Amino acid sequence: MSKGHKKLEKNITLMSIFIVVAVSLGGLVEILPLIFGKQVTQPIEGIEPYDAVSLAGRDVYVREGCYNCHSQMIRPFRSETERYGPYSVAGESVYDRPFQWGSKRTGPDLARVGGRYSDDWHVIHLMNPRDVVPESNMPGYPWLAEATVDGELIQKKMKVLQTLGDPYSDEEIAAAADAVDGVTEMEALIVYLQGLGLARGVQ
Repeated sequence: MSKGHKKLEKNITLMSIFIVVAVSLGGLVEILPLIFGKQVTQPIEGIEPYDAVSLAGRDVYVREGCYNCHSQMIRPFRSETERYGPYSVAGESVYDRPFQWGSKRTGPDLARVGGRYSDDWHVIHLMNPRDVVPESNMPGYPWLAEATVDGELIQKKMKVLQTLGDPYSDEEIAAAADAVDGVTEMEALIVYLQGLGLARGVQ
C-alpha cells in the first residue's frame, strides 16, 4: 500500500472529501443523460396534465399514503405485463409530482386500474375493502365521502404546476374552483383512479 493511500485512509476529512467527489461524479454520469433525454421529459401520446378533479383526487391519493402499498410501475417482465398490462414508461409520469413509481406492493399495482371496476365498486371498496375483497388488509376511508375538495387550493396548485411547465391555460385555472365545487374527496379519488392507464389504451 502506498504512502499516499495510507495517508488518505487515516485522514477522515480528506477521505470524506474524496467520497463526496466520487459519489457526485457517479451520480452525474447516471442522472444527466436522463435529464436531457426526451423519453423522460416529454409526455407520450395521450398523456395530458390532470384536470382539476383528477388533480384533487391524486392529492388525496398521495395524502392518504396509498403509494405505501400500491406502486404505479409495471416492470417489463412477462409475469407483470400479463397481470397488469403494458409496462410503464417514463413519459407516462411527466406530469406526476411526485411520481408513483416503486416496487412496494402490499396491494396490486394500480398503473392500469382505470376502467377495470365501476365507480360503485370503488365507493364500496373505499368505504370498507372487505365488502368486495374479503381477504383485503386495506383500511377503509369512509371520511372521504364527507370531505369536499377545496377549489381555491386546487387553483393555487395548478398555478404552481403551470410555473413548473405543465401546460395549463389561465382559463383552465380560473375554471378549476367551479369544476370541483361540491365534489367530495372520494369522488375526486375515484376520478383519478379511473383515469390511470387509459392513455395507454388499457381498458
